[in-house]
Amino acid sequence: MDKHPKKLLVIFAEAALEKRLVQDAKRFGAHGYTIWDVRGGSDAGTRQGSWDNDRTIEMKTICSPEVADALAAHLLAEYAEDFGLTLYFADVQVLRSEKF
Repeated sequence: MDKHPKKLLVIFAEAALEKRLVQDAKRFGAHGYTIWDVRGGSDAGTRQGSWDNDRTIEMKTICSPEVADALAAHLLAEYAEDFGLTLYFADVQVLRSEKF
């Protein structure tokens, strides 16, 4: 089985950013993404998601390391100061690398 190394970029953000995150991911070269609503908390507080301005999303995209790095740098520069935003990377291996 041919496995191909890629990066998984996971983004936790305020739901208000969803459309912009999707546009940014496509613009930076990500071929696909998955988004869902999540809830959680940290030292900064708890987000219950009980009203629209309190919703959080998790967005995942698998892409090349270069795309992941460029996208993450852009998101930090563009949104981190004014919005709740958490990012992390993971090394993954995929089949059918042309999809990523």
